[in-house]
Amino acid sequence: MKVLVIGTGAVGSYFGFKLAQSGAEVSMLARSDYDHVRDHGIHLSTTEGDFHFQPKQVVRHAAELVDPESGAAIKPDYVMLCIKVVEGADRIGLLRDAVGPETAIVLVSNGIDVEREVAEAFPDNEIISGLAFIGVTRIAPGRIHHEAYGNLSLGSYPHGVSEKTRLLAEAYQAAGVKCVATDNIGTARWQKCVWNAAFNPVSVLCGLNTGDILAHQEAFIRTLMQEVCAIAAAVGHPLPETLVDKSIHSTLKMPPYKTSMLVDFEAGRPLETEAILGNAVRAGQEVGAAAPHLETVYALMKLKQAAAAKGG
Repeated sequence: MKVLVIGTGAVGSYFGFKLAQSGAEVSMLARSDYDHVRDHGIHLSTTEGDFHFQPKQVVRHAAELVDPESGAAIKPDYVMLCIKVVEGADRIGLLRDAVGPETAIVLVSNGIDVEREVAEAFPDNEIISGLAFIGVTRIAPGRIHHEAYGNLSLGSYPHGVSEKTRLLAEAYQAAGVKCVATDNIGTARWQKCVWNAAFNPVSVLCGLNTGDILAHQEAFIRTLMQEVCAIAAAVGHPLPETLVDKSIHSTLKMPPYKTSMLVDFEAGRPLETEAILGNAVRAGQEVGAAAPHLETVYALMKLKQAAAAKGG
């Protein structure tokens, strides 16, 4: 199994490493930390111990992925796009030179309706949608700190479980990853959005980790989660009634965690506000599902980002 992982951030590095542990030939496309990863590989401090991962090849552009002996271009069996869906991210450009006729495109990212753009650009390629449930942070170039969990959900887009999806899930399972192949990845996306649309923006607005947020405003977080559940049900993805309670309970079991959106905000990087929150709010508005608290948080996030852009 030949795999190209696009993105050497926390999620791409961790799940690329785990796939290599299963015996796959994993190369990485790196951008800002290309020199470091090419020369030193990736160091991972995980809940299972410390590891060093040296990808098969490290490239700046997908067109550089070639057989070292023949110089022929390599088109991988899977290309995993592990970048955040933010304004200005050229996902199609990053994928274009990596994709061959038999390449399956795996999108591991947060948000609602993040697959459509890629599916329209590559109508003849299989799209596998993925969700990572993990507490992991890139703390420096080529250095990853894993704090909790490490689960993965994969599903063929728009629904079903293809043979390629099943094989990829089995490869992760062989490396000890709790990887589930689901035939309804759309519902799984809404399920994860329940957590993300609540904790991520609130963490940015108040500057607190998950533990502090729950200590002071658990009721408010529950309200936001319930509104996401109501929108999901209204658009055809009903979620378990116990989901909010389970989400709160699992978060309380984790070490206090600074969300990825807060990490990005503090670093001055673009945020996933539209993919995670804006798309959910718009979906609710389209079907008339009331979500006043969620809409308020979305408006405040837009103001927070506008103030940050002006240096405020």
